[in-house]
Amino acid sequence: MSGQNESRSRPSGRAAVVVLGDIGRSPRMQYHALSLARQAHLEVDIVAYGGSDPHSAVKEHKSIHINEMTQWPSNPRSFPKILHPLLLILKTLVQFFMLLWYLCVKIPKPDVFIVQNPPSAPTLVAVKLASWIRRSAFIIDWHNFGYTLLALSLGRNSRFVALYHWIEKHFGKMANGSLCVTKAMQHELAQNWGISATVLYDQPPDFFQPASLEEKHKLFCGIDKSLRTPYSLQDCLSNDVLTPDDDNPNVTLFTTQTGTDISLKWNRPALIVSSTSWTPDEDFSILLEAALMYDRRVSALLNEDDLKREDVFWQEIKGGKQYPRLLFIITGKGPEKEKYEQKMAKLNLKRVAFRTMWLEPEDYPLLLGSADLGVCLHTSSSGLDLPMKVVDMFGCGLPVCAVSYSCINELVEVDKNGLLFSSSSELADQFVMLFKGFPGECDELKSLRQGVLASRSSVNWATEWEANAKPLISKVIFDNSS
Repeated sequence: MSGQNESRSRPSGRAAVVVLGDIGRSPRMQYHALSLARQAHLEVDIVAYGGSDPHSAVKEHKSIHINEMTQWPSNPRSFPKILHPLLLILKTLVQFFMLLWYLCVKIPKPDVFIVQNPPSAPTLVAVKLASWIRRSAFIIDWHNFGYTLLALSLGRNSRFVALYHWIEKHFGKMANGSLCVTKAMQHELAQNWGISATVLYDQPPDFFQPASLEEKHKLFCGIDKSLRTPYSLQDCLSNDVLTPDDDNPNVTLFTTQTGTDISLKWNRPALIVSSTSWTPDEDFSILLEAALMYDRRVSALLNEDDLKREDVFWQEIKGGKQYPRLLFIITGKGPEKEKYEQKMAKLNLKRVAFRTMWLEPEDYPLLLGSADLGVCLHTSSSGLDLPMKVVDMFGCGLPVCAVSYSCINELVEVDKNGLLFSSSSELADQFVMLFKGFPGECDELKSLRQGVLASRSSVNWATEWEANAKPLISKVIFDNSS
């Protein structure tokens, strides 16, 4: 018996992490690869698309080998819609055979495949067949349900959605083991899919930390020029009255350096960060409407006169007057980004500004650690997954305002580490409440930050993975080799 236990606790050999997507935009699978290499001491092959760089810890680890597949090109806009179903079938077949080629020929035989779901087709089919051919174990990491994402565009009653659901369920039950992201998803898989899954909550890795003042200043110096460049002719970050020192390399919108001393400006904007994939399951218009409402409500609270001379008005905003300017930095890539950037450019806001950017993996944690509040617009197509972006924000000590849905309370504890909202008006109210008296006298915001910092030290990704994923992976490898 002791020999069996020892074998189970010390899996050896190789694992393959499979993502039919951009590995740089799949943080959980990157963290799996790191833990498989660091904690299970396995050689790891990542099979995925390229596009965005993964974190340097993944790229530089000597036991992790990244195999980038060729990505299917985007459909030309001139392509006839009537032929889209044929193109979809062709794309699926090409992806299927490409996956098989990489999983069965290009990489060494693994002891276990760990595959991200969704997407489900053709991924689960290809990985199951590869695991049979190579006599390897097969574990699914359930991030969401693929058929619910497909239903966003095709509708729940589509035959394609029904077929996709059947494939996902049928091949999902063939796996040797399953991980999932919430207790709600674990219950759904057990009750309606006949699948027993282990909950592995997303947790931030150790490089998500609150930023020091020096790190903040360095980051702000690097992005200051882009922050001062508006989408329209002028906004509250680009006005000459508000930013007279834009040529001084030691002064940013948020910080000032004199000699070796760095300090935060007393009249700096409040920095709000939101990360989005710019897809239909995140309604970004909620944030735009909330920003507009904040702008108008503060103006009403301060009894501002619309006829006041412009230079006097900008001077008053510069002085703070109880409510700060808000800067929203939106990170991420996706299909609807350009559409919303055009909407941002048309907003006529006095004390709110928007900027979009794509950051290097090493800079993204620094931005979160330098911000004052995070906003999450994720609503979940299934209602059963949790947003990884909130986990990252909590890792950096950042409180969050998140859209309320069925299982979000597994992550966001109201009035402890964040707030929940159901409408743009409710979110605007939260902005007014949290930022009144910013930066010195915003007690509600400070209380939420303290709640995040108090809870973040108890669990991290490595301990969560050690307790929940590693035993399952070790057992599956042991059982498959017996």
